[in-house]
Amino acid sequence: MKFARLGTPGAEIPVLIEGDRYLDLRPLTSDVNGEFLAGDFRARVAAARDAGELPELPGAADLRIGAPIARPSAVICIGMNYAAHAAESGSEPPTIPIIFLKTPNTVVGPNDAVTIPRGSEKTDWEVELGIVIGTRTAYLDSPEESMAHVAGFVAANDVSERDFQLAVSGGQWSKGKIAFGFNPTGPWLVTPDEVDHQALGLRSFVNGEPRQDSNTSDMIFSVEQIVHHLSQYVTLEPGDLILTGTPQGVALSGKYPYLAAGDVVEIEIDGLGRQRQDFIAWEEQK
Repeated sequence: MKFARLGTPGAEIPVLIEGDRYLDLRPLTSDVNGEFLAGDFRARVAAARDAGELPELPGAADLRIGAPIARPSAVICIGMNYAAHAAESGSEPPTIPIIFLKTPNTVVGPNDAVTIPRGSEKTDWEVELGIVIGTRTAYLDSPEESMAHVAGFVAANDVSERDFQLAVSGGQWSKGKIAFGFNPTGPWLVTPDEVDHQALGLRSFVNGEPRQDSNTSDMIFSVEQIVHHLSQYVTLEPGDLILTGTPQGVALSGKYPYLAAGDVVEIEIDGLGRQRQDFIAWEEQK
């Protein structure tokens, strides 16, 4: 199944997408949030659809696309999870997952404009596979248990300010990751049965020029390993978002310039859709 949230920020309408049809989920739920995902949501949606209880949403194709999940309680990220990206960052591949946090208000629509932080000279892009948690998850006994706790997958852009992340970090990365809007997400939440998360192509473009081009099969730590590992340290709640790392091809490599006002970033992941963001100057937002 493929879910989205359409409409103005803070008033998005949850929908089920089937081909070119957008079925309004409001007879079933107020939002695609943790409460909705915590139950057997696929069975409930299928039953409501088959009973004709989900009307088509008029004008859906013309509405803004919001993040496909409501604001999560946590956004947890895995760093340097592709060996080639670790190398371009000047680091050895990690032997255990590297973890950092983004704030929930970084999660915005996939096509929303992104504001470059005040004083930034090193704003960067990162296409990433996102995991959305479906059931409370703690102390899993093995990676094999992980997928039973996954509601679905999303495309995400882990926008980063590298100077904030590395030069003034105090030894952690989150300062460069937590500016408002630094996590465009979506356009869709896709359930695990619809995609092969172990072999998804993921790509990024800046002003139409290719940057990243890789596959989730190159991840050092798999989706299953990541969820299992995190569960040993944090209780994951329904609706929480995990970003699984980015491949090589970012500005941090030194091969490409960092982003400036007027640049356009696009990212895409097979089966999970495509995003487009205009990057704008902070001064324009005063």
